Amino acid sequence: MFNILNHRKAKKKGSPLSVTNSTDWQKKIVVPEDVLEKIEPGMSIFLSTGVAEPRTLIKHLMTSDKSNLKDLELIQLISLGDAIPLDERYSQKFRLKTFFSGWSASDAITAGTIDLIPCRFSRIPRLFRTGAIKVDAAFIQITPPDEAGFCSLGTAVDVTKLAMEQASLVAGVINTEMPRTLGDTFVHISDFDYLVNSTEKLLYFPRCPAPEVYEKIALNIASVIEDGSCISFFPGFLFEALGKQLNRKRDLGVHSVMMTDALMDLIKSGAITNRHKISFRGKSLVAYAQGTPELMKWLDNNPLVEFQGIDVVTDPRSIGLNHGFMAIIPARKVDVTGGIALHGGKGNVTAGPGEVQELLAGATQSRGGRIIFALPSRGNEDEPNILLSIEDYSSQFSNSESLDMIVTEYGVAYLAGRTVRERALALIDVAHPDDRGSLVQQAKEANILYRDQIYLTESGHLYPEELARTHTFRDNVTVRFRAIRPSDEGDMRRLFYRFSDQAVYYRYFSPIKTMPHMKMQEYVNVDYKRIMSIVGVIEESGVERIIAEGRYVVSDDGPLADTAFIVDEAFQGRGMATFLFELLIQTAQKRGIKGFKADVLTANNAMMKVFEKAPFPVQALVSEGVYELTIPFTSDVSRAPGHG
Repeated sequence: MFNILNHRKAKKKGSPLSVTNSTDWQKKIVVPEDVLEKIEPGMSIFLSTGVAEPRTLIKHLMTSDKSNLKDLELIQLISLGDAIPLDERYSQKFRLKTFFSGWSASDAITAGTIDLIPCRFSRIPRLFRTGAIKVDAAFIQITPPDEAGFCSLGTAVDVTKLAMEQASLVAGVINTEMPRTLGDTFVHISDFDYLVNSTEKLLYFPRCPAPEVYEKIALNIASVIEDGSCISFFPGFLFEALGKQLNRKRDLGVHSVMMTDALMDLIKSGAITNRHKISFRGKSLVAYAQGTPELMKWLDNNPLVEFQGIDVVTDPRSIGLNHGFMAIIPARKVDVTGGIALHGGKGNVTAGPGEVQELLAGATQSRGGRIIFALPSRGNEDEPNILLSIEDYSSQFSNSESLDMIVTEYGVAYLAGRTVRERALALIDVAHPDDRGSLVQQAKEANILYRDQIYLTESGHLYPEELARTHTFRDNVTVRFRAIRPSDEGDMRRLFYRFSDQAVYYRYFSPIKTMPHMKMQEYVNVDYKRIMSIVGVIEESGVERIIAEGRYVVSDDGPLADTAFIVDEAFQGRGMATFLFELLIQTAQKRGIKGFKADVLTANNAMMKVFEKAPFPVQALVSEGVYELTIPFTSDVSRAPGHG
């Protein structure tokens, strides 16, 4: 009874030329029951994956009462549909083996009714090639053959050809709705023993508008993706939102496991050209497609999209050939040291730990590559998603040493090159404002943060996100401006120590030599009401670097605010100080401040030139080598006591 489990197909497949320009292949068309009669107990049956699931044969397999359909082993890389029931009623008929714990399989795996094969996707083909995964029969959904007798595998390439080569019985389900995709997708009609006409519609997935929180997350992700980057997408809210935010980028490339409607829209927008890719230049490379009828129609004979097996698409070496590969991964939970808990459970079709490892390895090999984890600051039940520890959560990603960024709706936390303490501050800055105070306290008690760490309770809710903007200066220097955060302590300290003695004296009016933790953390923790600070930031190799800072402090004795700003000496002469000064004026005006005051040493000619460019008249008094400047935003201020 068991000899069939090890026997390979003995007969030689017919030559492709034997059915060219003929209708001989139609003689292979049978009803599903004829295929099922050839199945023997104990067989291992490979099923094509996802949208390509051969639902007609599967449904007949499930409803048939034939005595030979017992103790079968079904092998499917990812089960996305509902054709395979996962309850105990069918335990005598079959058992499903899968490589992916998400979507509908997760609960059944936990219950013990499905077997999970842990394996990186790029290594799965080797299991089939070597016979470690044995296949006796293969049920494959295909397009109708062309005049030369070639069918397309459509929306799922993965390891289908390897499974067909190993199987002793190959049945094709012809579905006229299946798009004829291009790439390594073609199989000849002579490779099939039997053909069945599909009676089931293709498996479609509707689009769902992304909630507002994902729109904000996507905007933050888009801010760190440069023109010419190579991206990877998955289905879900995050990528629906991200597609809209990336449509103003230029010359993006695609190297992705999945083609989705959001990626289709992005290609249509012209943002994706694949011009700068090394691997499959000019093509959007994918292994699967999942989405709406519109997507399937668009994919049909589309030369812009290249379908390849998962050993090609998920191979880190192939990924790493593309410069600027951005691995964007949805996360479930994050702890303050950068530990990640990935999504799992029913409905999940994003990457698991194995796939993340491959994306990470690919991004690491990619010149300028980055790995970005993204999540809302709070979950569906309004519980915190940024925690002190994720030890109670499954699907953990433990390679925190290699993380680049974590993104929420409150901003981007840069982790590369930062200490555990600095990471904690950065992640607390992008946590939900209501959770930050408790996180600071927990991190203090765990000795992750200094015991004297300052945290202003109201500052999280008052953080002025609307100030964020990007500007490109001379020599193509692009700077992002935003309000200062508590986690900027380390970078502001490094900025201070880059200044010359003269620059320090011009800024602080004294020869300050050190900027210790206590003094600097007081400087970066502002309330955004009485004190406003805006920093200019550049990104270098995935790490933020502050190169400019401007601030104002509302006076206790009048309607004006004292202002000062400084620019890294390596970036002076490009107009950054003027830009920062004008941004401070706009911010102050919106907050009801009537004007600025400033003290400038008479020797500081560069700073005086900046103030002279103010859109308002500058009044100056000289006292003991210092210009005492008053810059009223309205004429009334100039007549106020002490300001005339």
